[in-house]
Amino acid sequence: MTLMNRRVTLKERPTGLAGPEHFAMDEQPVRAPAEGEVLIETLLLSVDPAMRVWISENPGYVEPVLPGEVMRAGGIGRVLESRSPTVRPGDLVQARLGWQTHTTLPGNVLQKLDPALGSALDWIGPLGGTALTAYFGILDVGAAKAGETVLVSAASGGVGQMAGQIAKLAGCRVVGTAGGAEKCAFVTRELGFDDAIDYKAEPDIKAAIRRTCPDGIDVYFDNVGGPTLDAALGAIRLRGRIAVCGRISQTAAAEIYGIRNMGVLIGKRARIEGFLVFDYADRYDEARRWLSGHLKAGRLKQRLHVLDGLERAPEGLTMLFRGENTGKLIVRVAKED
Repeated sequence: MTLMNRRVTLKERPTGLAGPEHFAMDEQPVRAPAEGEVLIETLLLSVDPAMRVWISENPGYVEPVLPGEVMRAGGIGRVLESRSPTVRPGDLVQARLGWQTHTTLPGNVLQKLDPALGSALDWIGPLGGTALTAYFGILDVGAAKAGETVLVSAASGGVGQMAGQIAKLAGCRVVGTAGGAEKCAFVTRELGFDDAIDYKAEPDIKAAIRRTCPDGIDVYFDNVGGPTLDAALGAIRLRGRIAVCGRISQTAAAEIYGIRNMGVLIGKRARIEGFLVFDYADRYDEARRWLSGHLKAGRLKQRLHVLDGLERAPEGLTMLFRGENTGKLIVRVAKED
C-alpha cells in the first residue's frame, strides 16, 4: 500500500487575515528518501505570526510561499526511514516540515531532539523557536539587567510568555500587555509578571503604561508594533532598548499605523533594533541548555494551545491574528508516543 502525504497548500494570497479559504488540501504519494535524505512523519507543527508574512508577495528576508506550494512551518517529526548517517528510524527531529503529514528532507537540515533536555512538546514549546527568540531578544538585543523595568507586549503568546519569564529570571520588574482579563491574570498569577495591561479594556494605552511603569521602561520587547510601540517609545528611559520581534497588529492591517514618537530616541539616547532568531543559530545549544535547566527546576513554564488535526492549521493562523489563543499555538498532526 502506497503511503500518502496529506498536504495543506496555499491557494491564494490573502489581503487581510489569512484563513481556511486561502488554503487547499490534497494528497500525494510519499517520496522515498534518496542517499543522504530522511522520510519524516509530522507530529507537531508550530503556528507563528511570521507565517502570515511568508504568504505575502515580498516577505523581505525569505522567499515567499507561492500559490500551490505546501505552507511553510516548523515542527517536530519522527524519522520513518533514513539514508542519512546522522539520524535513525524512530528518532525525533525538528525541521521546517511544512503543513503536511510526511516529508522527505536532507539529513543535514534536521535538528535531532535530545530527550535529556525535554519532551517533543517541550521542544516545540519552551525549548523551541519562540523560546529561543525570547531568550536572545531579552538577554542580547534588549540586554536586560537586574533592577530594570521590562515591558512585553502580547505577553500571553508563545514568545511573550517566555520573554517575560526570562526577564524575571534576569532580576527585572516585568509588565505585560495582553487582550482580556483572563490573559492578564494568566501572565501575573501563573507566569509571575509583576503587572499586566489589558489593552482591550484600556481607553488610553499610554496612560496604562505610565501607571504600571511609573519610572519608565528600560527594555520594551515588541511583538505587536502600532500604537503600543508608540506608547512604549514615549515611556522609554535614558539609554533604553527596544527589541522589535514582531508587529502582529500591523501585519494584516488595512491601514498601517504611523509611529509618532521616534524622536524620543534622540534625547533619550535609546536604541531600537529588529532581529531574527536565525541570527543566533550558532548559539541555540547554549540557549536550550539554559532554558532546559530552568524548565526542569520549575522556574519556567509555557502554556500550549493545541489544535488537533492537520486540517485545523489554517484555522490556527486566523486564531493567532485574532488573539483567540492563550499560549503557544501548535497543531498536533500525529501522536508523539
